[in-house]
Parts: sequence; C-alpha cells; structure tokens
Amino acid sequence: MPNALAYLMLIIWPLVTLLLFRRLPVERAILWSILAGYLILPPVAEFDLPLIPDMDKFTIPSVAAFLVCVFALKKPVPLWPRHPVARILVTVFVISVIPTVFTNGDPILFQVIENSDPIVFVTDALPGLRWRDFGSVMINQLIVLLPFFMARRYLSTETGLRELLLVLMLGGLFYSIPSLIEIRLSPQMNVWVYGFFQHSFEQMMRQGGFRPIVFLPHGLWLAFFLMSSVLAATALARAAKGGDRVRMALAVGYLFWVLVLCKSLASLAYGLAFTPIIALAPLRWQLRFALVLALVAVIYPMLRNLGLVPIDLILAQAESISAERAQSLNYRFENERLLLERAAEKPWFGWGGWGRNLIRHIETGQILSVPDGRWIITFGAFGWVGYIAEMGLLAAPLVLLAAQVRRMYVRDISPFVAPIALILALTMLDMLLNATLIPFTWICAGAVLGYAERLQYQDFDRSKPALFGGTQVMTEPSTTGQRSIM
Repeated sequence: MPNALAYLMLIIWPLVTLLLFRRLPVERAILWSILAGYLILPPVAEFDLPLIPDMDKFTIPSVAAFLVCVFALKKPVPLWPRHPVARILVTVFVISVIPTVFTNGDPILFQVIENSDPIVFVTDALPGLRWRDFGSVMINQLIVLLPFFMARRYLSTETGLRELLLVLMLGGLFYSIPSLIEIRLSPQMNVWVYGFFQHSFEQMMRQGGFRPIVFLPHGLWLAFFLMSSVLAATALARAAKGGDRVRMALAVGYLFWVLVLCKSLASLAYGLAFTPIIALAPLRWQLRFALVLALVAVIYPMLRNLGLVPIDLILAQAESISAERAQSLNYRFENERLLLERAAEKPWFGWGGWGRNLIRHIETGQILSVPDGRWIITFGAFGWVGYIAEMGLLAAPLVLLAAQVRRMYVRDISPFVAPIALILALTMLDMLLNATLIPFTWICAGAVLGYAERLQYQDFDRSKPALFGGTQVMTEPSTTGQRSIM
C-alpha cells in the first residue's frame, strides 16, 4: 500500500507545477511539469473521485499544467487543430465513447449452476455502463489529449522542439542515477520512498542481475524512456557544434551504457538500430523510417485479426536469441489470441471499462488474461473505432509532416522534428508489445502536428479566439520552410 508521502506528492504536484510555470519559460514548464511528474510521482497510488477519472501520476500533471497555463498565466491552449483530418480524429476520439457506453449497459455475471432444480448462485458481477459513465469516460479522453494540445501550441516551434529533446536527454541523465543504484542493489527505490513495490519483483531479475524500475510502472518502461533519451541526445549532438557536440556525444555514450544495463532486449534493439540513423541519416530518410514504423504499428492488429502475422517464424527467431525471451513472447501472443476472441464479440465499439474486455473465469470472475500491448487494450475497450481514433491521432502528425516537407529544402526543415517523429513512431511500434503510451508520447505527437500545421498555415499564430485561455497573441506569420525546391 502506498504510504502518506505518496498521496502527499500527488496533492502538492499542482503547486510544483505552478512554481515551474512561474520560474521557467512556458515550453520548459510544460515539459518539466509533465515529464518530472511521470518520473517522480508514485505509481499505482491514485485518488478515486466520483464522476471523474482516477487522478494519478499520469492525469494530475497533465491537468495541473493545463489549468496553470490557461488560468494562471493566461496562455491560450486551443483544443481544435487546424488540419481537418486532425479535427475529425480528435472528435472521434472523444465522442466514440458514447456508443461504447450505449452498447454495454448489461452487467456481466459470474455464476455457479447446480444440477438440481437447477439452482444458480451468482458469485460476482461486473457492472454495466450507465449514463453517469458518459461524463467520466469523455473527461478522461480529454485529459489524455491535454499534453497533445499544449505541445501543438507551444512546443511546435524551433525553440519548443529543441527544448523537448533537451528535457528528454536531461531527464534520462537524472534518472540514470537511481537506475544505477537499483541495478547494483536491486529495485528498491519505490519501496524506500513510497513504501511499496509496484510490480512483480521476479520480472525485475534478468541475466543474473537486476533491471531498474525506480518510480515507473515496469522496468520495460524505464528502458524505453532511456532509449528515447539516447535518441534525443544523439539528435542534439548532431545539431551542436564545437565543445557542445563533444559534451552531447559523451551524454549519448553514457546513456547508452545505462540502457545496456537495463537488460531490455527490445529497447536495446531500438537504440542500436536508430541511434546511427539519427546521427547520420538525412532528415528525409528519418521521416521515411518513422512513416514505415507507424504503418507497421497501425496495420498490425488488422493483420493479426486476419491471421497473417507469421507467429511461428517470429517465435523461431526469438528462440535463436533467447529461450526465455521466446517464452515471454509466446505468452504475449497467446494472450493476444484470447483477447482478440473476446474483442470479436463487440468489434466496433468494444466492451468499455471495469475490465469487461478481459478473459475471466466463468464462475469466479478471476482474470485469466493479461493484456500487455496498448493496442489490444484499446481495441478490447473501445473497438475498431476507438483504436483507429487513437492510433490515427498518433500517426496523422507523421503523415502530415511528411507531406509538408516533401518539396522543401532540407535547410528549411528543423533538425529536431525528424528525431521527435522517430521517437513517436518507435513508441507506436512498442505499443504492440507494451502499454507504453504516456503523456510524453502525446507531447511528441502534438509537437509534430503543430510543426506540420505551421508549415501548412502561414497564419498559425495569428490572433484568433481560443477555445481556452482567451485570445492568442498576434504575431507575424511564419514563413519557415515555405520555399519549394521546384
């Protein structure tokens, strides 16, 4: 159970956010308030309030940053993108929960049937969704998108994109210290600070040692975050000059060493494959790689439903690397199969919340399936419509950006936007295996979308009414990147 400090940290985080916004530029304040909350606040601990989503380390920083930005600093945060495709996806993402609630009003009963008479004993039940769930689920969808909206407005400039990569690198350097302590002494940081261990300790043991978890939900999440920090540091090293480039290169080497010690095969493979690409490949090729990764992530569930994913071949390749990893991967595939069968009963709008999308024992209600990948969680809970809206909002910025830079001079493209696009695409790919969709992922998506819109709409920053925060400040129209090579 979380101790009093865990709940105290959640309570005071809005005050920390206010202090950050008072002391730092708006770009840094947004980034640090959300990323530091993700890294420092306790996992699992939450406030269960009526009629609103659970307030935890993911929701509190996002809500606090939005409210402080809009109401304390009077900075506008429009909730309506400029591009029509993005508008449609935002709308579907928020309102698609309405048919989900409408089609899940029946409770799910777990019962024992005796042969005599017969007599039925109800042992447990999952409640059906009611009208009051509309507000809670829709508010949750909006909270999820708050980092997306803030990043689109304030982190889509050259300064904002660089700050995003810089904060990601500095966050990795900061988190490497407790990570190394846990690698040496075992994962105990959350126990020492917040009084409990947040996951299975056995899963933190690998290759005769430990992999760190610190204050994150799982060691895999920490390894993926450090991999992202490696890529961010690589991008900054490439853009730097003189002594700054040397310092950035040293940060890349150090962070990569810590990533190796995290003992996560997938994150290490991402780092080995894409660090050289960010360091050496032209920006256009980086964007092409990002598009390919996003395409794989989007179409995988479709191929999985059709039975076109070569499961046996993938497992054979994994077996050649590590029998333990192959067993783990096979376990994931088997759970996917069971959860896909469950989702097929309500394919369009899903089963909704309360764990109704999971496989349970017919008599006791005990959970028999473990959903690892974010895609299968979304697909089971919100069906094809919810899945397309969520993955579409993550993939659309990459497509729109590629369309805008296709006929531009390379020197007119920000050197920071392509690495962010690659980090976003890698997160989408990793979501096939893990539920690593976090507020910082939405920040990356919002920043890329905002940059693409700035290239497309010269009046992006012109004065206009904002949905929240009053009127935007009048600035000169942006002309960055508008020159064609034709």
